[in-house]
Amino acid sequence: MKTAHRLTCALGLIASVYAPAWAQQQQQPKDATEATRVAQQAQLATLPMADRQAFEDATRGLVEPLGDAVINGANGRTIWTLKGYEFLQKSQAPGTVHPGLWRHAQLNMNNGLFKVTDRVWQLRGFDIANMTIIEGNKGLIVIDPLLSTEVAQAAMELYFKHRPKRPVVAVIYSHSHVDHFGGVRGVVDQKEVDAGKVSIWAPAGFMAEAIGENVIAGNAMSRRAHYQFGQMIPRGERGQVDAGLGKGLAAGSITLIAPTRLIEKPVEKHRIDGVDIVFEMAPGAEAPSQFIMHYPQFKVLNMAEIGTQNFHNLLPMRGALVRDPLAWSKYLDGALQRYGAGTDIVIAQHQWPVWGHDRVQNYLGKQRDAYKYLHDQALRLLNHGYTGEELADMVQLPASLQSEWSVHSHYGSLKNNLKAIYQRYLGYYDGNPANLDRLPPVESARKTVQYMGGAQAVLAKARDDYARGEYRWVAQLASQLVFADPANQEARQLGADALEQLGYQSESATARNAYLQGAMELREGMPKTLGAVTASPDAIRAMPLEMFFDYLGIRLNGPKAAGKAAVLNWRFTDTKEDAVLRLQNSTLSASMKAQAPNADATLTLTRATLDAISLQQLTFPKAIESGAITVSGNKAKVFEVLGLLDTFPRMFPLVEPRAAIAP
Repeated sequence: MKTAHRLTCALGLIASVYAPAWAQQQQQPKDATEATRVAQQAQLATLPMADRQAFEDATRGLVEPLGDAVINGANGRTIWTLKGYEFLQKSQAPGTVHPGLWRHAQLNMNNGLFKVTDRVWQLRGFDIANMTIIEGNKGLIVIDPLLSTEVAQAAMELYFKHRPKRPVVAVIYSHSHVDHFGGVRGVVDQKEVDAGKVSIWAPAGFMAEAIGENVIAGNAMSRRAHYQFGQMIPRGERGQVDAGLGKGLAAGSITLIAPTRLIEKPVEKHRIDGVDIVFEMAPGAEAPSQFIMHYPQFKVLNMAEIGTQNFHNLLPMRGALVRDPLAWSKYLDGALQRYGAGTDIVIAQHQWPVWGHDRVQNYLGKQRDAYKYLHDQALRLLNHGYTGEELADMVQLPASLQSEWSVHSHYGSLKNNLKAIYQRYLGYYDGNPANLDRLPPVESARKTVQYMGGAQAVLAKARDDYARGEYRWVAQLASQLVFADPANQEARQLGADALEQLGYQSESATARNAYLQGAMELREGMPKTLGAVTASPDAIRAMPLEMFFDYLGIRLNGPKAAGKAAVLNWRFTDTKEDAVLRLQNSTLSASMKAQAPNADATLTLTRATLDAISLQQLTFPKAIESGAITVSGNKAKVFEVLGLLDTFPRMFPLVEPRAAIAP
């Protein structure tokens, strides 16, 4: 069985952490142009470079670093290493990296086992997230067991190298993104949970969100995540330098153990192994299902992922539902008001802590105000009639916030976040009827290039604009040329050059990665490697049956299904579940806990068989042939329905036209 990778922060799905052979064979990236170097110097002059507090915080309490160790899987495959980032040891940023991002990428290199305070420890740098360990009276409370079992095991081994070997008595998932639960089986065993030796805590709605996000639109998110995290881009001054929340995503085995205890009230206080924990729900901000935690005995506030060392995403580049910046600011304010007086240390499940009562107050207050400012100014301008594209170029954080490193756009892009706020309130349509039914990209590009005098005339003008450093416009224009004619190599090369310079100038790691991945694919074409599967085996097994049928409905090719009808009963002998699947009006819909008396056919199977099919270990025809599925009634109707389901390509073009699909 192939290892499946999920990422939701977290995140989207990535085929491999390290640059594959395809990426290493690319055309060599170009150097920064003079225009980019000038832009970098201008940015440097605006940054609070004299503030070195974070370098002290990021190293404080270090017991032993992970260093350049290599974490391997059972088959010898490299799961994680920080090798390849040695270039970040240079003190000055090169012209190819925004000076603020260079600083942030250096800070994210701090890794290993850290003592936060008595009985509170963190493992950082084992993938994009942190694992926090609290020492209880008899055992350990593990918060967020990282992305995969291999890195979680390695983190625990480093902890036990320096601390007494005590059992894990509880695991806490702070939220529903996979980098915060995927390594759970590297920390505890399902048998220990089943026996009641280990409790698993999570916010209400955790399972539905953890499973659902990367199923419904997971295939598209997986492909777009290649651009967000830059995992196919070789590490280097002209390549991937960081992922914002951390260095990148670990590979390995993604697992899930269902929670045994859910936090459902807005605020709940529990004692776990002698440790008092105040859980406060924070849904709809960074994740649909999330809580923050206060540990009053230790005066530590854990902000999970709604208070990190960078401005976050309101709409990840991989795609997601737009997050609520107003609610986000209120959660931060609530945490400050309720727990600020009793907090001396703020930690998060990414990056490094903040120490000191006064600094905690400042940190939470600046984070709160940054989200509130962006929200309010976007709403102010959209109520003046400005569109998302316009207001994204009109809003900058005020100087009082620009001086705070923790609200800089090292992860979430300021412009992308402003456009996301517009989308949240008004949608994609900007109110101009000319944009209500625009031509599709290819047709629009061909007409535009024709009106501008043809490809050669456009290229000549674009080269002049490139020489003047007008990279945003050149990238936009070259994209039109590529969509009009994907074989136009001059347009592809010029577009790649423009995207590359935009990447070099980006303070946001994810924006940089997107630009550089786009440049790479314009030069080399789409990667030949397959994308990742969109759900782990544990997630597939935990998927509610109704969600499975909803996904079948998404796969139905509506035009091909025109005029066809079928009614299929499903009976699951092991779980005792029944369902009716109906094909009518070019839609598939399911009724749960039901059977249709006049069904065309009845399928009898186990849920384990369905899971094997979902994990691509088995096909429906082979399952029927082997007897794993028995069909009574009209078997042809079953195959007719199956024949109407699309299979989604794991890889598809993003910087050039998609091939037309048959109706």
